Amino acid sequence: MDWSEQAEAAVRHQDWDTAIALVSAHAECSSTDHHLHSNHLWHMDLLARADRLSELTERALTDVHARRRLNTTLRERGMETALHTRAADGDRGALYVLVRLLCETSRAREARQVVQDLGPEDEYAHRIVAQFEPPRSP
Repeated sequence: MDWSEQAEAAVRHQDWDTAIALVSAHAECSSTDHHLHSNHLWHMDLLARADRLSELTERALTDVHARRRLNTTLRERGMETALHTRAADGDRGALYVLVRLLCETSRAREARQVVQDLGPEDEYAHRIVAQFEPPRSP
């Protein structure tokens, strides 16, 4: 059994420490080797599944993949306050995830306010909100 099969078996048994150790040894964020890069994404996913949000948060400071996975995890868990805090600290990805979440849960007014408060000049955030607004009558 090779390392990836061992890691998959560890995941099936929810042995996160083993899975993470195996995958991280074969992972590289900025690698031109697509296998190493894919393993890096797998590593970030395992950190989220293992509830290692503090480690994912630390990695998110310098790793865009960790940042994206963290924001997705916060959304999946309904952790709006954490997303808001990350957006207020300058994480544009967290802003977009939060705005989309608010709009998708019929809180477009709240989403507009978040954009006004945290990204008033952010055109993409405004476009997200606009996608959820009803069409205007002529």
